Amino acid sequence: MVHLATRTDPGPGPVVGLVVSKSIGNAVTRNKVKRRLRALVRVRLNSMPADAGVVVRALAPAATRAYADLGADLDVALETAARRSRRPVRA
Repeated sequence: MVHLATRTDPGPGPVVGLVVSKSIGNAVTRNKVKRRLRALVRVRLNSMPADAGVVVRALAPAATRAYADLGADLDVALETAARRSRRPVRA
């Protein structure tokens, strides 16, 4: 799951946060998922708006996904978040 927002603070580029909870597995598994997500996000930073604030929350299936599949899932989630962030806010 990915959430995307426009940052209000001036910064040199996008800011990305990872949320990997205990539901993913033990500490070794959580750290493995974090390392994989960091590497996948790092490659995609140039395609993100400079004022983007992104939160990536790993879901339980991320622990068993292949690296390529995790990257494909991240791409879909980023596209969905970008599309939703362009929608007008409903009052």
